[in-house]
Order: sequence, then structure tokens, then C-alpha cells
Amino acid sequence: MTDSKQILATAVKAADDKRGEDIVALDMSKVSLLADYFLIITGNSERQVMAIVDNIEDQLAIDGVQVRSIEGRKGSKWILMDFGDVVIHVFTPDERKQYNLEQFWQDAQWSTYRNGWLLNDLYQLCTGVRPVNGRHPLR
Repeated sequence: MTDSKQILATAVKAADDKRGEDIVALDMSKVSLLADYFLIITGNSERQVMAIVDNIEDQLAIDGVQVRSIEGRKGSKWILMDFGDVVIHVFTPDERKQYNLEQFWQDAQWSTYRNGWLLNDLYQLCTGVRPVNGRHPLR
């Protein structure tokens, strides 16, 4: 069985592979019973949002992880993917700004991922290894 940290790491890489932007992981374990992690991603168009969602679903399926449910599909500006302990939100920029989940869940510890690099806490969260020089590649 794949644990939530492995699901998170695979989803981050899959989103980055499709040029997802402003990737943020929220550690929800101490602030909510909904999930261990929320992953929030921006796609610059509805088409890119769909490509990110499809790639996350495909890459996790390779690991034997099936999505429990997906809310929103073609033409959606916000798609929610429920993998149980990991809930993934993929937004267009305007929708992300409007709903501002990072602000809503501001008590959660959060980490960012940019340009192929996990920054600080997210790398340690996914791997259990402390980053060197403040960053590490996920690959």
C-alpha cells in the first residue's frame, strides 16, 4: 500500500511534469480530519488544469493508487481529486485567488515546490531526508 507521503510526492512530480505552478502542500494532519495533506496547484488554462489532473491520475495509477472521486471535469476551473489521505486541488489562477485555500487553512504547515525543486520542508515531508542548501530535486 502506498502511504500518503508517497502519493504526495508522486502527485507533485506529475503536476510539475505538466508545468503546474505555485504548487503548495498543506500538512492537514494537525488541523483537520479530512486528509493528511492538501496539494494545491495552479494551471494557467482549463486545458492545462485538465492535463495536470490526467497526469496525476495516470502516474498514481501506475503505483496502484486509484482516485476515490473527482469533482469537476472538462471546462472546470477547479478540479478536486480525492485520494483518501491526500486531496488535490487544481485551479485556474482566478479561481485559486478567489477561494484562497492557503488562507482558509492558514494553521496548516505548508511548503512550496517550484521549477523542479522541492523547497525545504516539502522535501523533508516527502522523503524524511533533510534538504541540503535549502533545496533538493524530487527526482
